[in-house]
Amino acid sequence: MLEEKLITLSVDMFKLILLISMPTLLVSMFVGLLISIFQATTQINEMTLTFIPKILSIMVVMVVSMPWMLRLMIEYTESIFHMIPNFIF
Repeated sequence: MLEEKLITLSVDMFKLILLISMPTLLVSMFVGLLISIFQATTQINEMTLTFIPKILSIMVVMVVSMPWMLRLMIEYTESIFHMIPNFIF
């Protein structure tokens, strides 16, 4: 019984991690793809060209989605605190 609860808790944790990291990863991938297409069409082969737009786009996504991410993390933390009595023998 305890093992099932711990496994469920771990699965929920990994789902939360994926859900929280998905917006930044998707934006980073999309911006990288756009810059790669730009580099291929203009034949500019500068390796450092991708860093600044990616960093800026990730910062914007983090600022915009921070309330949502924070709410999910707080809800998960509260659920863990409410589960503590179930894990005490």
